[in-house]
Amino acid sequence: MSERVVVAMSGGVDSSVAAALLVEQGYEVIGVMLRLWAEESVPPPPNAGGKVLPPASGGGASPLREWSGVNKCCSLEAIHEARAVAERLEIPFYVISAERPFKEQVVDFFIREYAAGRTPNPCLACNRQIRFGYLLNYARALGARYLATGHYARIRRDPAGRYQLWRGADRMKDQSYVLSVLGQAELAQALFPVGEHTKPQVRGLAAARGLPTASRAESQDLCFVADGDYRRFLRDWAPEAVRPGPIVDRQGRQLGTHRGLPFYTIGQRSGLGIGGPRPLYVLALDTGRNALVVGPVEELGRDRLATGPMNWIAGEPPAGPFRAQVQIRYRAVPAQATIIPLPDGRAEVQFDEPQRDITPGQAAVVYDGEVCLGSGIIGG
Repeated sequence: MSERVVVAMSGGVDSSVAAALLVEQGYEVIGVMLRLWAEESVPPPPNAGGKVLPPASGGGASPLREWSGVNKCCSLEAIHEARAVAERLEIPFYVISAERPFKEQVVDFFIREYAAGRTPNPCLACNRQIRFGYLLNYARALGARYLATGHYARIRRDPAGRYQLWRGADRMKDQSYVLSVLGQAELAQALFPVGEHTKPQVRGLAAARGLPTASRAESQDLCFVADGDYRRFLRDWAPEAVRPGPIVDRQGRQLGTHRGLPFYTIGQRSGLGIGGPRPLYVLALDTGRNALVVGPVEELGRDRLATGPMNWIAGEPPAGPFRAQVQIRYRAVPAQATIIPLPDGRAEVQFDEPQRDITPGQAAVVYDGEVCLGSGIIGG
């Protein structure tokens, strides 16, 4: 009897080809699309109804409204495309609701992080909690041996038999950064069929198989934001977190007024609305004073950071300090550093050269060449 695989289908070309390749390899494939929460295309007016959620303990966010709309990842068009692919491959296809866990574990987290002066990457939370949490548990309940996705990443085994997460063969599409939250249990049941291919090759594979998604456009980030404007989203959903305040330099001198801390990120230069003899950049977001701290470019870089609790993909932390490369944003260039695991599970990263865009809330992902070793969220 062939092994059963649940494929997370999005109506895009990557997950479609993943499903097709697994069918050809003899797996019993079941296609599943998650219905995720999203706001309405028209922003909800204040006090428009809906359940009010209290802020998480210590999160500092205002109560959040629940509001169900159409998520870009599971629109009617995407469902239609995924179903058409499933019919062509002659596999079952189901749409299941994950609106509530997605809202609570991804969207509410996103809002709380911005309200706390951090800049989160919601894709990490989604992969940890929804795709390889909620959906993986659903796949297990169906008796599936594996959960497959269209991510550009690869899985290998080391000499000790432990699972490793490798960058995708297409470095331009590599998604190991947002998969760095996974561990041995998840990788043991994960398949990334397109990870060995480049994006043009994947489109070619889709076209050769007559899949209707062969030319579909790329999916978008922030799928739960109706118009793609996260600043507008925060104004509507957490207005107390978006308050004007002072723009100050390192010495505390006020240079202007900002529109709300969530509108800015470390390293930003444009849109500050202040002039001067030298260009100024965002150095820090001071939530205690609701102040935006700015300065010249030479004040921007830092040569070290501290993370929150680390997720080590091998299942245990390295025995001591070691050399590796650290990537501080999804599209950042990895930088050489010394990583020092700390007794409390966190880590300190000491870079060989200062990094100008170290941003609290983003992930510091550790690599040994092509192998992703793990990640931790950058602290403030």
